Amino acid sequence: MPPLDRKLIRDLASMKGQMTAVALVMVCGLMMMIMARSLIRSLEVERDVYYGDHRFADVFADLKRAPNSLRARLAEIDGVGAVETRVTGAVVLDLPGMKEPADGQILSIPDDRPQQLNLLYLRSGRLPELGSRNEVVVSEAFADAHGFSPGDTIDATIYGARQRLRIVGIGLSPEFVFEARAGETVPDPQRFGVFWMNERELAMAFDLDGAFNNVVLDVAPGANTRTVLAEVDRLLEPYGGRVAYDRKDHFSNRQLEDELAGLRVAAAAYPTVFLSIAAFMTSAALTRVIRLQREQIAQLKAFGYSSLDVGVHYLKFALVIVVAATLLGSIGGFWLGSAVVELYHKFYRFPGLVFRPEWPSVILALLASAGTSLLGVAGAVRQAVRLPPAEAMRPEPPADFKPSALERLGLQRLVSPAFRMALRNLERKPWQAFFTALGLVFATAIPIIPGAIRDGITYLMDFQWSLAQRQDVTVSLIEPGSAKALSAIASLPGVINTEPFRAVPARLRFGPRDHRVAITGLPRETRLNRVLDVNAQPASLPISGLLLSEKLAELLAIKPGDPIRIEVQEGRRPVLDTFVAGTITDFAGVAAYMEIGALRRLLREGNTVSGAHLTIDRVRWDDFLAAVKEAPRIGALIITAASRKSFNDTVADMMGTIQTIYFTFAVIVAFGVVYNGARIALSERTRDLATLRVIGFTNREIATVLVGELGLLTLLALPFGLWLGSELARLIVEASSTETVRLPLVLTTRTYATAVLIVLVSSGFSFAVVSRRLKHLDLLGVLKARD
Repeated sequence: MPPLDRKLIRDLASMKGQMTAVALVMVCGLMMMIMARSLIRSLEVERDVYYGDHRFADVFADLKRAPNSLRARLAEIDGVGAVETRVTGAVVLDLPGMKEPADGQILSIPDDRPQQLNLLYLRSGRLPELGSRNEVVVSEAFADAHGFSPGDTIDATIYGARQRLRIVGIGLSPEFVFEARAGETVPDPQRFGVFWMNERELAMAFDLDGAFNNVVLDVAPGANTRTVLAEVDRLLEPYGGRVAYDRKDHFSNRQLEDELAGLRVAAAAYPTVFLSIAAFMTSAALTRVIRLQREQIAQLKAFGYSSLDVGVHYLKFALVIVVAATLLGSIGGFWLGSAVVELYHKFYRFPGLVFRPEWPSVILALLASAGTSLLGVAGAVRQAVRLPPAEAMRPEPPADFKPSALERLGLQRLVSPAFRMALRNLERKPWQAFFTALGLVFATAIPIIPGAIRDGITYLMDFQWSLAQRQDVTVSLIEPGSAKALSAIASLPGVINTEPFRAVPARLRFGPRDHRVAITGLPRETRLNRVLDVNAQPASLPISGLLLSEKLAELLAIKPGDPIRIEVQEGRRPVLDTFVAGTITDFAGVAAYMEIGALRRLLREGNTVSGAHLTIDRVRWDDFLAAVKEAPRIGALIITAASRKSFNDTVADMMGTIQTIYFTFAVIVAFGVVYNGARIALSERTRDLATLRVIGFTNREIATVLVGELGLLTLLALPFGLWLGSELARLIVEASSTETVRLPLVLTTRTYATAVLIVLVSSGFSFAVVSRRLKHLDLLGVLKARD
């Protein structure tokens, strides 16, 4: 082994604590990057294979009713590769062991031709046989939640008619990777499922014999999707067609794409922060080594080693850390990723979602960590290379111990001599003090990010299900009904308060931008499903104009007062012009609201309702649920408490797991930065402190000198660290905000107190370790030293 490499091993062994601290910080950043990139690859590969093998459609459209003969005309559209017309609708389920009704969506399977698009993947069982009655395939998530298997039966109400469905298969569809009611952000397989039945039988159940009410199309490679969408709209408009949309607006696909977008933010943001801190720590440690080894550098050059040899030798300090951190970070990242991918099974249903390591990310991790580390140590290595042997043989010139600012103000009597020494040392080395304080600022800032995530989840749940949604249940009708339908809902057993709503599917346009959304009409002063402003206060719906989600206004690049066009997608499909009256705050999905009377007037309809929000007398809860099961016009029942529990069991649980990972990393970073700073301070002051011991200072007094410096820097760094952590949390929350779910930025006293406590505990631990080392100072070496 070359002599310089033996020296390197000995030096690393002598400073193993500091090198371990630096490596752990680097490992945290690399684990985050490798985990996130591997999860992205796992989801993207499975998505692409699944969509391709099972022919996920490119264009989707709903309509009222069209004859099957229209299928041929749709197939003739220029650029269309395949067409699948279908029958679909809502189904209400009466499940054994559940008092409340469940609901779902039921779709047709062709029974007179091969299925061309959105092919089913059978996990078990078979497809319904031709001519069979009441045979269905049920979605895997719903079957797993209830323990269903082929051969079981379910009582269901389809378009007002009671039927007993027999399960013959358990399946998946690329159309329902994220299986939830349209517009909901959380899957609830306990209360929502998807079913597939033979087309002829389902068409008869929905009074659509010889007709269809849904169509999906495949766009040929190279064709213009916008042209296809426009032609589909033109053909379907006479049949009550809603505006067609492409895959990027498909509910399930959009949920998946939003998750991938969040992972891409995590794969870039967190590693950048962690690796920057690790680079700073490596630079500080190596600079300290070079300053302490001035005489060794001179001797190496005197013995014939070139400046290049010396420079490469000190670069190897960083490279050893980089290689070790990359190895550990890769192993840890793959292990974490394989654990996190299991959580995705609660959200996304694929035939075989497994963890796929992204091996190129290991090379990227090595390059990223090496690049940041070498950038950090470049200055220290340049110092070692440029140091002339004659100058290096002499000790560093003594510092100018002029009086500190405190002493110049005549306040020296307020502090002890040891503390005055600490102040003088900080003033004579301002840049060293600055960079040590900067490390402490980062140590304070990092724990704020997971704390903000935790508090954001808590606030979101309280906002959504305590402040905004104060109803017990939401009842939706199969089709919009008249005032009599509202009276029938209000007369259900146990109903105390009733608040109607009218939901109208529409496309909002502002300039070149547009967005599909349901416009919800509500009473002007809502009491149950409340519309809230940024301060979580109820907002009155204006007499005219729209209230938009802040996120929807951002997507449309629109502001209050701007005109907006509404293209209604049902009935006569009128095109209406109005304006944006204001924005409201929400954190799940996007929405547009209008006063229900104003919406009805725009649509030129009577007292039409799509459903109602209700409060229920808990004493009559069971009677209410039993009546809902028997109501033929009710298409869905959403229980607010169940929605909150479902969110807590899925989204909050997953975010809590991620927050725990981030918090663990934050603690490691904090301890690493503080410990590294304390060890550097000790190594640089060893000679000074030993001299103080020789001239009569006690261990406690010299500890006060060292700990006083670090303690003062810690106290100075805390407020700046709290500010930096708040800004980092804001940037990460904003970058990860999607149309599906948005975390509010909530910074509580608890989060700040936790960050401060972590740094103080880290400092206390580091000070204790350093203070113990003071007992082993080389006093004899100080007496022999030449100055």
